[in-house]
Amino acid sequence: MNQLARTDRLQEINFYLEVCSDPFNRRVRVDDYRGNIQDLVNKAEELVHQQQVEKLIIKGRSEDAHAFFERGFQPEAIVDRYFHGSDAWFFSKFYTAERKKNDHWVAEDGIIHSVYQLAASGRRALPPKEYELKKAGKNSAEKLAELYQNVFQIYPTPLHDPEYVKKTMDAGTVYYAFFYQGKIVSAASAEINLFYKNAELTDCATLTEHRKYGLMKLLLQELEQELKQRGIFCAYSIARAQSFGMNAVLYQLGFKYRGRLKNNVFIYDKLENMNMWVKNLANC
Repeated sequence: MNQLARTDRLQEINFYLEVCSDPFNRRVRVDDYRGNIQDLVNKAEELVHQQQVEKLIIKGRSEDAHAFFERGFQPEAIVDRYFHGSDAWFFSKFYTAERKKNDHWVAEDGIIHSVYQLAASGRRALPPKEYELKKAGKNSAEKLAELYQNVFQIYPTPLHDPEYVKKTMDAGTVYYAFFYQGKIVSAASAEINLFYKNAELTDCATLTEHRKYGLMKLLLQELEQELKQRGIFCAYSIARAQSFGMNAVLYQLGFKYRGRLKNNVFIYDKLENMNMWVKNLANC
């Protein structure tokens, strides 16, 4: 059973932390902060040791970069304009040698190089009329859960559980899906941060036998349009570094590569590196 991540808001005299404890992926992630950098890092590291996790991620502001370097953090990725127009740096620190070790880095660099040789592509023609693209609501939660269970042996969040899918919808996540003969065969979502006006395009999955029609590009384009209508222009997506196909989709949709999160989450069948892709929707 996937252990649920939990977000806590910690307020002390000279700092504020919004922290996601993620036992399944053996990490702690600081999603927001204010105040004294040294004290809030001390608190975050205290949580790391209490929970016996292996990686700490802090979504840092550019002006605080020097302070995070001094505490042993390294930047792994950037999201342009994440904080109301200010860039977010994903700073990371590892607490075991095994978690930092990686044998796939050079090969994954090669995938990025190959992706950038591809030609850009515009909006694709719609697939055969049997495929219906629409927003997926709570009444489709079971079908979404079935899709994710079929595509992923392991996933960073428990999307195989219909009740969890409904919970994400209540929290503001928007899903679009392709239906084929009453079944969802491809889906993607936008996890929206209303305060900072950004969104992560995520939960991208297509059944193998339906991948020849470019369904994912169409779903992501539909999500982009919805975000623009809501006045959200900072869009980012985190793709498996070993997936040429998903990285190619994002590149051809105009996303820009912004770094790689090492040994970040358990997905597909193991702990994997994840590539960061970013797009300014105001420019399209």
